[in-house]
Amino acid sequence: MSGIRIIDEKCIGCKLCVPVCPFNAIEMVDAPGKNKLGKLAVIDLDKCTLCGACVPACKVNAIELIKEEQVSADKGSYSGIWVIAEQKDGKCQGVSFELIGEATRLAPKIGAKVSAVLLGDENVKAEAQKLISYGADQVYVAVHPELKHYRTLPYTKILTELINKYKPEIVLLGATTNGRDFASRVAIRVHAGLTADCTGLDIDPEKKNLLQTRPAFGGNIMATIICPGHRPQMSTVRPKVMKKLEEDKSRIGQIIEYKPVLAEKDLMTKIVEIIACTENTVNLAEAEIIVSGGRGIGGPQNFKLIEELAKVLKGSVGASRATVDAGWISHYHQVGQTGKTVCPKIYIACGISGAIQHQVGMKSSDIIIAINKDAAAPIFNIATYGIVGDLFDIVPALTKKFKEALS
Repeated sequence: MSGIRIIDEKCIGCKLCVPVCPFNAIEMVDAPGKNKLGKLAVIDLDKCTLCGACVPACKVNAIELIKEEQVSADKGSYSGIWVIAEQKDGKCQGVSFELIGEATRLAPKIGAKVSAVLLGDENVKAEAQKLISYGADQVYVAVHPELKHYRTLPYTKILTELINKYKPEIVLLGATTNGRDFASRVAIRVHAGLTADCTGLDIDPEKKNLLQTRPAFGGNIMATIICPGHRPQMSTVRPKVMKKLEEDKSRIGQIIEYKPVLAEKDLMTKIVEIIACTENTVNLAEAEIIVSGGRGIGGPQNFKLIEELAKVLKGSVGASRATVDAGWISHYHQVGQTGKTVCPKIYIACGISGAIQHQVGMKSSDIIIAINKDAAAPIFNIATYGIVGDLFDIVPALTKKFKEALS
């Protein structure tokens, strides 16, 4: 078992370990007679994450960290990269093709095949060839009437069975509502680690470890996570973070049918009715042009400037978290780490400083145009084109010129 402990006989109560703990898990308690200072360090195991930051801080080696790596029975028996293809109404969602594109980039580094897994009713069979056209070498298709619409328990059961039977080395899922719901459940059942909301993936070809990069500590740093002791290695990736390949309808691949068996206990819930959302929402993930407003627009009434430019360009309106938190616009428009991840052809940022949390959601856009009166704003570091000036002068001028040019 992994763990950590203070060796009381060595602790001198110096307090050097207290400030280095990023989780405030160490405190000093009174211990008369134990040492000259009469203090001992105590670790709150409910807060401790076994990060080990306190170990080198202790000058008398009074902190012992025990990390026992639990290795899968036979890592050599796992091979291949799997993409779990998400479908809705029998049609694969865009994130499925994006992940296949990323998998084809990673696969040559470990000499692996790229496979897709498709769960649904009879209608999904036609999508198998499409997954091959976008880069999959083979597709596992599990067809059952109860898999027509996503439900946590049956989807978790079937995917767990497939992983245990075919043993993929890497499993990638979309960080969508459904993907987030059952990825963690599957990971627990197959005894695998799971890194959520990755923004970058790579592979160490020597050790075959998946390098999973994601924002950490509120987006203030980018952490690269590995899972060296377990297989499969599992990650979820947001839609529009990765690039899909061009469709090649001439590609030939293998389709493997898996016949799932579902009992009453595997269902638990029943879908009585599906009601389509009638609220006027915006699908930023599919938009080719997005005009976003930030705190620099000054107030909710000034989103009219953003909306007018977006209308002329036949684009969608985006927003920073600050404007959504302020109640200036609906959260459906939010772009960033806690909003939507987008990848339009053109992204126009108006009055957005460009904090890392916002950049995570839009930096993969083909063209980024930044408008900000602060020349030192971080958004200019990733912008294709930057305009330093007052957005209240620039945005109306752009709207006018685009209207003239497009008419």
